Amino acid sequence: MSTPRTRPPEADRRTLIADTAIDLVAAAGLRGLTHRAVDGAAGLPAGSTSYYFRTRTALIGACYARLAELDLGDVGDLSGFGEVGGVGEVGGEGSPRPSLPPPPGPAPADREAAAAALAGLLHRWLTVGRARQLARFELSLEAARNPELEADFHRAGQGARARAAGILAALGARRPEEAAELLVAWTDGLLYDRLAGALARSRPAPDLPELTSITRRMLDAVLVEG
Repeated sequence: MSTPRTRPPEADRRTLIADTAIDLVAAAGLRGLTHRAVDGAAGLPAGSTSYYFRTRTALIGACYARLAELDLGDVGDLSGFGEVGGVGEVGGEGSPRPSLPPPPGPAPADREAAAAALAGLLHRWLTVGRARQLARFELSLEAARNPELEADFHRAGQGARARAAGILAALGARRPEEAAELLVAWTDGLLYDRLAGALARSRPAPDLPELTSITRRMLDAVLVEG
């Protein structure tokens, strides 16, 4: 007599669903994101995704929260960026929502270390994390069109800005929050240009030395202004 299969914990199943949804958005855009498609791609019984996230809006909200969690985890993995706060889960049709992280941990002591760490992060997102960033851009447009999603999307983006502000404050920024807004906007622009811009298919992803040079110039500029 066979042993019944153990059902994965609810949190693991939610994560699997969110990760699968992000992959589907990256591959096929939002037109490819349906509850049935997620069930099939994740290898889950029919109806599983709709059980945890009853509406498409709830499913997209789960994507925002998971993207924020993964991006902050990448930052925390990089040498020189210190510790990163976690992501909490709050209601909303079962959709996890990120909480603001605790105060930032130790930041790089100098601009060279910060530039190298930021370059490593961007290189990761342009290579092994490419699909996730494409999904993030796709999902951001949906938030701009849907008032129900706007709050979730902006809440998910606060962690990156809070972390950047802490790093820039340690580097001597006079107005770290304003400097962080500029830095996040510039890094988003660089990612978009290399992943989906007009030259994305004809220009190779920048290598680490090129990215380090770019990030050093960005840091110099925001620290002068900030």
